[in-house]
Amino acid sequence: MQRERVSENVYWFQSEIYAQVTAGVVTGPQWAVVIDTLALPEETLAMRDFIEDEINVPVRYIINTHHHADHSWGNCFFPGATIIGHALCRQELIERGPAALEAARRLNSTFKQIKIVAPQLTFTQGTTSLRVGKKTLTLMPTPGHSLDGISVLVEEDRVLFAGDAFLPLPYMVDGNIDDLVGSIKKIGKMGLENIVQGHGDIILRGEIDDAVKENLAYLACIRKSVRLAARRRNPTDALAEISVDSCGKSRVVLGGLAEELHRRNLRALYRQIQEEEQGENHKISLAANDPKE
Repeated sequence: MQRERVSENVYWFQSEIYAQVTAGVVTGPQWAVVIDTLALPEETLAMRDFIEDEINVPVRYIINTHHHADHSWGNCFFPGATIIGHALCRQELIERGPAALEAARRLNSTFKQIKIVAPQLTFTQGTTSLRVGKKTLTLMPTPGHSLDGISVLVEEDRVLFAGDAFLPLPYMVDGNIDDLVGSIKKIGKMGLENIVQGHGDIILRGEIDDAVKENLAYLACIRKSVRLAARRRNPTDALAEISVDSCGKSRVVLGGLAEELHRRNLRALYRQIQEEEQGENHKISLAANDPKE
């Protein structure tokens, strides 16, 4: 696990085992707030040991930026903490978490240590704030990667823990491309010093504008490319021709996962386009059969 001090009393952690997933902590004189947990128990426990033994404060709150396992399954290792997240994060962890955990346990015995702990404090819209020491944390919805996505702004330092709303390769299989575009544009206008991505390295102030433009360009490219592929005689073959490189992203980011994630984006977007077209055709059919027309 890598660790870095981002600003005074603000720390970043990155997994060296799974997909460069990240987490953070903001500390005060008496307690700390953890932002997300790491994918595997040993790394989350190492993060906890650093906070409790080296910084010497307990963790009072954990903020989950969304429900995905690599960001939330470590909640159980902080039994005295209150979990905060979007209401949909709580719903997803309660409804789908147990089955997903059981499947993970069959593949990897290390997950036998895990139990699902869902957020106890939730919100659905607007913003909510939390004060820790001299820092104000503002929580805000940033959907797109998933419907329950939120980001956490350290107001005084203009550091944003963006969760998976901002990644080296935008990923929207559990979300919506239009929502993700809106969240990335919102992040780009916030006047930030740093963006802590949900996976990958920290984006510094001088890199933010280019990173925002690159991510928006990628989403625009896959939207256009998938729409064109959908009109071809064999859409599946046409989708296979759309490489991650042709859409402006490197296949080596995220430890080489970029190509696979890109493929999933294409398939998800193709399904979305099909559903939209079926909905439009259904409306046309209803209108044609309406006796009042």
